[in-house]
Amino acid sequence: MEEYMLPCTTKKLFGIECFGCGTQRAGYMVAQGNFVDAFKMFPAIYTTILLCLFLFLHFVDKKRNYHKIIISLAIINTIVMVIAYIYKHFFNFK
Repeated sequence: MEEYMLPCTTKKLFGIECFGCGTQRAGYMVAQGNFVDAFKMFPAIYTTILLCLFLFLHFVDKKRNYHKIIISLAIINTIVMVIAYIYKHFFNFK
């Protein structure tokens, strides 16, 4: 399965990881049941899954208004991604 994953264009062109690097691998880990490893790979995976779920509901369930939830989750997801990116590149000395 991993050989079919899309490569990160930013990492390929510039040699640095983008804010979303690890999303596909973390999603695959969640599908396999490796929840802790998925979080370590990409900490925003669970907020991303929630955001995708509510986006799906927004398009399927036209009777309810999901705008506030979607905007809130997008903001939370962005904050988690930025904090994880800063931590990974500036404070994670491996």
